[in-house]
Amino acid sequence: MRSLNNAVVVITGASSGIGKATALAFARRGARLVLGARRAEPLEATAHECRQLGAEALAVPTDVTDEVAVQALAQSAIDAHGVIDLWFNNVGTGVFGPYWEAPVGLQKKVIEANLIGTLHGASAALPHFLKQRRGVLVNMCSMGGWSPTPFAASYAASKYGIRGFTASLRQELTGHPDIHVSAVFPALVDTPGLAHAANVSGRRIDPPGPFLTPEAVAEVVVGLARKPRDEVAVGWPATAARVAYGLAPGLAERGIGAAMRAALRRARPDARSEGAVARPVSTGTGTRSGKPVWHVRGPSAGSLALGGLGLLLGAELLAGVLTRRG
Repeated sequence: MRSLNNAVVVITGASSGIGKATALAFARRGARLVLGARRAEPLEATAHECRQLGAEALAVPTDVTDEVAVQALAQSAIDAHGVIDLWFNNVGTGVFGPYWEAPVGLQKKVIEANLIGTLHGASAALPHFLKQRRGVLVNMCSMGGWSPTPFAASYAASKYGIRGFTASLRQELTGHPDIHVSAVFPALVDTPGLAHAANVSGRRIDPPGPFLTPEAVAEVVVGLARKPRDEVAVGWPATAARVAYGLAPGLAERGIGAAMRAALRRARPDARSEGAVARPVSTGTGTRSGKPVWHVRGPSAGSLALGGLGLLLGAELLAGVLTRRG
């Protein structure tokens, strides 16, 4: 798309965080938004902010685990505008803590929201793309789609699944050169998402950061509308994690595990919670949560490779130190 003015963009998970930031970013370019999320009031608030920027915006309360609801979201876009130019599968949630500490039903809801919700979105968008002979499908992945995420095993399973699904779907569509399928892999992002996650660890979820801004991720998605790419990392830690795990998966896995266990030991006690995994909560309706953030710069290929090697060596050294300390 050379111009985003009047482009029709569907975004799920648009009531807060990256979804809301992306809606506002497209609104500033004059796109027409069709927004979905479980929470009706925060979703309408996002749509209202988009309208204040001069864009058309329609709020359609949608639970992405409900296939019928996602199909209705797509049909709302077609009924209102006749086409869908870009569909952004953005919903993401997780359960933090040892896998066996959470009911399997709660773990299944993570898979249903993240992975099955992405499948539902693709199933809703692709028939229209094929009819139009064009369209961009963007799936939200994570640096957790490239390397393990200890103490968030079902989240990692969903993200690995999204990456595999996206790559496979891309190959199925090679005969349709104007239909593009992209995946976005951000590092840690400052959104209400951590507060919305379930936590069965008994410890506070408080990563040291620094964090990306959701606006930085939103700009990447906007860029994919103009120039689609297969896989896009946001923030050098995401690329470094990919390089490290690709070069030496065993060493990287042990290092990541040691770092996560050490972080859990240092974390302050906190109440166990199902967060917003099982049902929506009223808190966390903005784009950010207020953590310290840093801005994305464009590192060279050499610096990314060095970053990956540095992460790999640092992880192995940390694993050795923590092992010796017992």
